[in-house]
Amino acid sequence: MEFVVLKEDEFKKFAYKHEQASFFQTINWGKLKSENGWGMKLVGIKEGKKILAATMILSKMTPIKKKMLYAPRGFLIDYNNFELVKFFTEEIKKFAKRENAIFVKIDPYVSYQERGLDGNVVEDGNHNYEAFNNLVKLGYKHLGFHLMQEDLQARWIFVTDTKNTTVDEVMKKMDTKTRQILRKNERNKIKVREIEYDEIDKFKDIMQHTGERREFIDRSITYYQNMFKAFHDDGMLKILIAELDTKELIDEYKNELKTIKKDKEDREAKYKAAPEKMNEKKYLQKQNEAEKDIERLNKNIKHIEELRDEHGEVITLGGILFFIHGNEVLSFAGGSYKEFMEFQSAYTVHFAGMKYAIENNYDRYNFYGITGDFDEKRNPLYGLYSFKRDFGGYVVEFMGEFDLVINKPLYWLYKTAFKTVKKLKHIKMKFSK
Repeated sequence: MEFVVLKEDEFKKFAYKHEQASFFQTINWGKLKSENGWGMKLVGIKEGKKILAATMILSKMTPIKKKMLYAPRGFLIDYNNFELVKFFTEEIKKFAKRENAIFVKIDPYVSYQERGLDGNVVEDGNHNYEAFNNLVKLGYKHLGFHLMQEDLQARWIFVTDTKNTTVDEVMKKMDTKTRQILRKNERNKIKVREIEYDEIDKFKDIMQHTGERREFIDRSITYYQNMFKAFHDDGMLKILIAELDTKELIDEYKNELKTIKKDKEDREAKYKAAPEKMNEKKYLQKQNEAEKDIERLNKNIKHIEELRDEHGEVITLGGILFFIHGNEVLSFAGGSYKEFMEFQSAYTVHFAGMKYAIENNYDRYNFYGITGDFDEKRNPLYGLYSFKRDFGGYVVEFMGEFDLVINKPLYWLYKTAFKTVKKLKHIKMKFSK
């Protein structure tokens, strides 16, 4: 076995087909990060011409003038193969020392233990305890089984299997309420379309409003533009937005209103002309129902006309940025406008992503981050999980973050400085609200 620097094309071929494939472990991500001051190197293990393991390593200078190295979503390696991981670790240590690094951080894209829809561990389910223990034996410092959102990348996600299935089969596994919302949105003429580079400002505006509502600081439009340029042309990124066509919906309501009025008039004429009186109770019941429907439709028409007059004929409701790579379609970031929450467009956009995964035979649709506390009363972010759970699927718990410490005294100094900076940022944000 030999530790080598890999060429871009051979890394791409290996990384794309690997079972732990992630958009974080792509040349595209590395080049995107390089625009923000990160260095990128591709290394791996070869036996002859065959690549046995590989990783993209990102590097950045710390405040104490030494580098930190990061393999986003971990090495692409069989963590159960102790000898392979041991050899790679020894070589990574040498590489890190040459790079003048304090430590190497990894967060493997490997589940820790199998969990179900409700988040509970599946009895006799699959697990990767051996892989976890191999890393600990080799000196990797595990940073904890965090339940919330303390890690760099999501430790808890929610996914739905989409390979070798149909849209109807996936819908059957959804909660009844979710199916009802999807069908209602379809009736309400809410449509999803993919936007191009020159419309990224639409998505940025969605995210800006979502950030203000949920109290997080959104990225700049340049961030989304650079991400689009880095991934889109390679087929790894799509931005989908949901839109309401007010004209189409108003026309639909008016047609329905016309039909109900005609039915009501015909029923009344038939009732008056009948030689023998019809069942009066049944007749009055139907006429009352028609009156309520007429009142509802007139109210709906007025509401949509008001929205049209204020926001235009086609209204953007929300959107999601998707990464498409390896075996999954992943919902990376998204949001919606508070004033249009009544349309619940997030359901429709997620469903569009699911359908894309099904139609293109990807293994799974990844709803991405949730938290690992499944107590509704205790967890303030429980709704994040609850929303995704109702689409059907299961929870995935990753192993978490590990640091391979190269220089212990400087690592301690870096961690102390990092905690101080983080605390100061938190105080600054608190007082800037």
